[in-house]
Amino acid sequence: MIGPVRWLTCDRGDVPDELDWLAPDERDRIEAFRFAPRRGDFLLGRWTAKCLLAAVLPGASLAAIAIRAAADGAPEAVLDGERLPFSVSLSHRAGRALAAVGDAGAALGADLELVEPRSALLVADFFTADEAAAVAACPPSGRDRAIALIWSAKESALKARRTGLREDPRHVRVEADGIAAAPDADGAWRALRIAVDGAPGLAGWWRDDAGYVLTLAGGALAAGPPGVGEDRRQSDGLGS
Repeated sequence: MIGPVRWLTCDRGDVPDELDWLAPDERDRIEAFRFAPRRGDFLLGRWTAKCLLAAVLPGASLAAIAIRAAADGAPEAVLDGERLPFSVSLSHRAGRALAAVGDAGAALGADLELVEPRSALLVADFFTADEAAAVAACPPSGRDRAIALIWSAKESALKARRTGLREDPRHVRVEADGIAAAPDADGAWRALRIAVDGAPGLAGWWRDDAGYVLTLAGGALAAGPPGVGEDRRQSDGLGS
């Protein structure tokens, strides 16, 4: 049992050049990538997830841990060929990755988004009226962040539901504490309230992360914010 959800972020520069930390089937997948950006994203996501899993599996080598896709596309963790009793979620964007791990049986979704200008069509097409109003109520300097936050929370919720963007994001309705507040340099976790049409709602949490926002959603978070976590840019104590 892991207990509280654990999380880790890494940057592309954290990934070693040598690939001896990959499992054999992961090396096979790397050979199939034709384009360097996809290869880089794959390596960054796997490195982040495997470092996190190694932190909760003392003595397990990174090469013995593998991240594989389930039939529905969601990631699953494997150790020496045996599926691990964990929920795993991954996200990567613009050279940074987020991994989260919780106990099996508790839905978990994680997403990381860069705060950057986005098309107004994203809000018009995929946000509810209340979400659009929350964005509009933010000071102009904070609207890009608010849009990134709401979109990220929707992505996390859909990952927790193991549907991803196969499900309409408008089915997910997000309210976020502190959405209009200034970015928190300390990255404190703030609460999300996530309602899903025709299904139970999901607990969620979010934090600022130096130009990014991180969100987590799922049943494992109902008791409170994530537990042990690290940002590799600040500390390499977790998973090293």
